Amino acid sequence: MSTDLVDLRYRLSRRGFLQAGVASACAAGTLGTLPRALSAAETPAAGDRPNVVLIIGDDQGWTDFGFMGHPAIQTPHLDRLAATGVLFPQAYVAAPLCRPSLATLLTGLYPHQHKICSNDPPGTAAERASRDYQYMKDLPTVPRLLAPLGYRSLQTGKYWEHHYSTGGFTEGMTVKGRHGEAGLVIGRQGMEPITRFVDDCAAKRDPFFIWYAPFLPHEPHNPPQRLLDKYTAEGRPERVAKYYAMCDWFDETCGELVATLEKKGVRDNTLIVYITDNGWTEGYLAEKTYGQMLPGKRAWPQRKGKQHVYDGGVRTPVILNWPGRIKPGKSMDLIEEIDLVPTILAACGVRPTADMQGINLLDAPKRAARKAVFGEGFIHTANDMERPAANLRARWVREGAWKLILPAKTDPEFYGDPELYNLDDDPFEKCNLAAENAEKVAHLRGLLDAWWTPE
Repeated sequence: MSTDLVDLRYRLSRRGFLQAGVASACAAGTLGTLPRALSAAETPAAGDRPNVVLIIGDDQGWTDFGFMGHPAIQTPHLDRLAATGVLFPQAYVAAPLCRPSLATLLTGLYPHQHKICSNDPPGTAAERASRDYQYMKDLPTVPRLLAPLGYRSLQTGKYWEHHYSTGGFTEGMTVKGRHGEAGLVIGRQGMEPITRFVDDCAAKRDPFFIWYAPFLPHEPHNPPQRLLDKYTAEGRPERVAKYYAMCDWFDETCGELVATLEKKGVRDNTLIVYITDNGWTEGYLAEKTYGQMLPGKRAWPQRKGKQHVYDGGVRTPVILNWPGRIKPGKSMDLIEEIDLVPTILAACGVRPTADMQGINLLDAPKRAARKAVFGEGFIHTANDMERPAANLRARWVREGAWKLILPAKTDPEFYGDPELYNLDDDPFEKCNLAAENAEKVAHLRGLLDAWWTPE
């Protein structure tokens, strides 16, 4: 076993995130083995292009999965996808808020690029309705880029952009509403719209793209009683038991989706991509982060989850699973949410647009060449739709083990001074090392400014 793998195994086991499957992979020396990327000359022919299913969890902490070593939450279906695909445990979303994160998953652009930075625009309800969807309708989304190749696309679940066609989908569940409307019943009330869509595509031999973004494990935390009973335990708060059960419920629906693909004989030619839109803190992460306060700031616990640019809000595992085409393994490379669109497009034989800064995750040299990943946090209701900087709370950058959070002036009560963490030693960001590492702060600030300098 190589020295690097020994060190990786030790560090993961020390933190409680090592499970038997990963340990076996370490022992075999197969971690991080991925196929080489498709070259331009290898662009897939029409018959070889995969179907694509994008599974998007809603408000789930990065620790809260079986395959991430959670001590209680059971996610056997996602565990299986992770074990038979490639797992990226160190992935990050562009923003810790659902609408900008979802817009990034559709476009491959950072929020400051696509300008959907907040959940709601400013103004009255009437004013919001008149201008709320002006950006997405003109953006080159995944459904729009795949359509010329004959792909049909289905929107289900969480989706903020009014009508499904605004995002380029050919079919969908959402036709109006603030964040998904009728689409939010998917998963919670069965999978029939997806089953019907897959049946029809399989019968007509149409390639397809499915956006599965259920309102799970998002609040309301109202799991089936059988699952709540499973997680109810002495000494465990009811709110935590409910959240655990919601994670399990979401996993069950993912299993139903995969079973549908298998039943229709299309699973082997389907690329499944998994990510979470942003984090949460009712699970294992809560034990590490609750109760911290910002001295002199607003009197509420810094939960370091949703809406925060700490890892509890922006970190997520990512899974790529394509039977026979992606060799199972695990990569500790730093990756970003913006990488998923170029990866999907490459698998389908479509070049990314010039504005997309992400990389094809199947291109191992490009992953290895990346030195840093970036993200941003914005206020919930925008001050100015045209100027992303007017809505900014903080920018952050991670290079190696080091992560810098650089607050903005837009919402000074949300963050205090710059925060620097060594995530190898402090994965739950408890000890701010900025004061004693001025040179490191200056270096990382320079990376942030080179990436995006707010105007």
